[in-house]
Amino acid sequence: MPVYKLDENEIFFPKPSLAEEDGLLAVGGDLSLERLVFAYSNGIFPWYNKGQPIMWWCPRERFIIRPDRIHISHSMKKFIKKHEIGFEINRDFADTMHRCRIKREFNEGTWITDEMEKAYCNLCDNNLALSLDAFIDGKLAGGLYGVSLGRCFFGESMYSEMENGSKLALIFLAKVLEENGYVFIDCQFHTDHLESMGGEYITYEEYKSLIDIGLDTNK
Repeated sequence: MPVYKLDENEIFFPKPSLAEEDGLLAVGGDLSLERLVFAYSNGIFPWYNKGQPIMWWCPRERFIIRPDRIHISHSMKKFIKKHEIGFEINRDFADTMHRCRIKREFNEGTWITDEMEKAYCNLCDNNLALSLDAFIDGKLAGGLYGVSLGRCFFGESMYSEMENGSKLALIFLAKVLEENGYVFIDCQFHTDHLESMGGEYITYEEYKSLIDIGLDTNK
């Protein structure tokens, strides 16, 4: 069955159940604020390389971290006690996102194109995305950014300038989100690193129910 091609003039996605085995749901469309909000509200996200059409994904299994279940290893707890650790939300969203891009661009490649940077900075300008940067002994150590809708956080990418930088950013993000009643951090894809910090697989159906709770759409 061919992948659905989106119309740039219509904010629409096929049912997530129609996604292919690898999660690919549709191609085309644009990265407008309205389309991105609609996509993330249904567990759909863009992921593609430069020169490709926009590809939209909705995996049938989702990998998430529940903020109140973030796992902090014994060695990390010792590291935190040994150093002066701080964090800042939205220090400079564009800079954080660009650091994520640069760290990958010259290694494994990146999906963070100029078009993506512009689109997600627009989300941040409309209070629909945020970044968090961690500091070790006053020095910028690492950070992350993602989409924030209601009480749902959809993680996009992380970077490290120092050892443990991205881990600290994720730990502090989880604490901030827990304090504000967020229901999950969407990790998009599994990694051993994220699993070690509390990541777990859930079905799309459970994932969508968490989105509905986070967006209060059941009320």
